[in-house]
Amino acid sequence: MGVADSIFLICLIAGGGLLLVSVVVGDLLGGVLDALHAGVDIGGVGLMPLVLGFVSMFGVGGLFSTQVFHLSSGVATLIGIGTGFAGAGFVFVLFGVLASGQGPEPFSLSDLVGQSARVSVGIHPGHFGTVQLSYAGQSHELTATSDQEIPAGASVKIEAIAGSNVVVAPLRATSAQGGTSQ
Repeated sequence: MGVADSIFLICLIAGGGLLLVSVVVGDLLGGVLDALHAGVDIGGVGLMPLVLGFVSMFGVGGLFSTQVFHLSSGVATLIGIGTGFAGAGFVFVLFGVLASGQGPEPFSLSDLVGQSARVSVGIHPGHFGTVQLSYAGQSHELTATSDQEIPAGASVKIEAIAGSNVVVAPLRATSAQGGTSQ
């Protein structure tokens, strides 16, 4: 086995193995890169899978050219580069399809500030009650607090977030303070 064949084989094994690992534990590696602010995306696909797809298919194309067609290492390298780009394109499409199958990012409680809700369990000043609202296509029941007495059935506006709870005020009070009627 010549030097070119050894390089092609190493590219095939290392690139293919690391690509497989990135598919299996991609979310873990992506989370680490996100935490380090080191992730680079091209059209929603990370750079690392594209590089690994290129490297592994470069090895496949080069090794196939030298072993099956008995081409010189220079020609096999050019064919390897072509198959490398084809492999990177295939990985781009594959990872793009996988990414499109993921659900939307969940919303945070801070997204609810300004939303209207209905009190389901009355709220006493300084104590907790419960509010219900529809947001992002789903019904949500949240623990709520207020500095005012709010009876069950009243309409409220979410004004702030306190930990994992919402702070609400009656719609009448917020519309009178804001100068608009609702």
